[in-house]
Amino acid sequence: MKLNELRDNEGATHSRKRLGRGIGSGSGKTSGRGVKGQKARSGVAINGFEGGQMPLYRRLPKRGFKNPNAKDFNTVSVGRIQAAIDAKKLDAKEVVNAESLVKAGVIRRAKDGVRLLADGEIKTKISFDIAGASKAAVEKVEKAGGSVKLPVSAEAAE
Repeated sequence: MKLNELRDNEGATHSRKRLGRGIGSGSGKTSGRGVKGQKARSGVAINGFEGGQMPLYRRLPKRGFKNPNAKDFNTVSVGRIQAAIDAKKLDAKEVVNAESLVKAGVIRRAKDGVRLLADGEIKTKISFDIAGASKAAVEKVEKAGGSVKLPVSAEAAE
């Protein structure tokens, strides 16, 4: 095979419709747009228009609220941390924070911090310095002999 012999498979591409090329072509004169009217003209976008009837997006009530200041945390379970320790990716003697979790490959990138969840079991004594944790996760870590250090605002929110 040579570079000049490369081509698409048979039937992989369709040739475009040549519009407005005479009445004999089958798509001459009005080019398949019908006759007159707004949609026969160029530059028409009537999305959501229902012929003057009140459109659906205006008939339904507004609902909900998107908090612009909401924090986006990485969630990590206690079981994932234990698995990383067992696989020798995390050092149990060092403090576990967002940077060490990224380095160990447990999370891809630190967003607004890490939140610890209680899924799974932890057997290793380990100390955390993270943005948030569920009460059950803190209990599991402390039961294993470890500690969880949270920012002051996160403790107030719990």
